[in-house]
Amino acid sequence: MDPQSVVSKKIIIVEDDLSLAEIYKTRLELIGYTCFLAYNGITALYFIQQEMPDLVLLDLMVPDISGDQILATIRKSSWGQDIKVLIISNLNESDAPAGLRDLGIEDYVVKASLSNDQLDGIVNKILSPAQAQAA
Repeated sequence: MDPQSVVSKKIIIVEDDLSLAEIYKTRLELIGYTCFLAYNGITALYFIQQEMPDLVLLDLMVPDISGDQILATIRKSSWGQDIKVLIISNLNESDAPAGLRDLGIEDYVVKASLSNDQLDGIVNKILSPAQAQAA
């Protein structure tokens, strides 16, 4: 992948497991993305509105404001309607709050079955679909 293509791409990682958040951040920064960490829903909404990221990696079970409420809030706002969101949760999608796909998400991934390489691939596919297909 051309490093110039991802240089300006920003990702907000909303994850309350600090070590997991750091792993995601490190991996994604190594392939050229700019990442911000939010460990709770209040910080997540602040960063999302301030930074207008290209992608939000969103855990559903975070303190203060749950992931599904974060998603609903950004979709209701004029500034958040087009932000890409990837749900990363320990909940199977069938156990997650209903209607997440209706709010517009790129994909839903269960953390336990996600390898680091898969994370890189999914993010690249979402943010640079033409290059991901060419790779």
